[in-house]
Amino acid sequence: MDRLWSPWRFDYISNIGQSGSSCVFCDILADDRDEDNFVLWRGKNSFALLNLYPYTSGHILIVANRHIPFLRDARAEELHEFLELAQRCEKALEAEYSPDGYNMGFNLGRAAGAGVAHHVHMHVLPRWMGDANFVSVVGETRVLPEDLPKTYRRLRPHFS
Repeated sequence: MDRLWSPWRFDYISNIGQSGSSCVFCDILADDRDEDNFVLWRGKNSFALLNLYPYTSGHILIVANRHIPFLRDARAEELHEFLELAQRCEKALEAEYSPDGYNMGFNLGRAAGAGVAHHVHMHVLPRWMGDANFVSVVGETRVLPEDLPKTYRRLRPHFS
């Protein structure tokens, strides 16, 4: 596998669990530095933030405020807010990036590929015809044309 230098990742990795929590999402939820954590929006039941390990520019995560591992553990109002927030993410991405489509979904449980298996979250990824996401599969490399702070500055106004 080729390795690309990503110095911003070290700061993130070295700060995980600093609050004494073993959950990165709980740590971010407890932290009020939204710009530093790329938090786009906070609601009663969920929050949205940029994925720090994006598959493409504009990769958003919608995260439950409660520490729950599966959708079956969510209350109806939590699920409702999740889907309303997914709509809001779609509108924001449409306005800023004009994608041709979206991948939206959950990885529930470690066996399903969940990186944070104990805290339910939804991925929202913009997609374009002919995009370079195939490189992740064949070349084990991500192609990102924009850095996270710029993506945050573009999307944040849509969540104000």
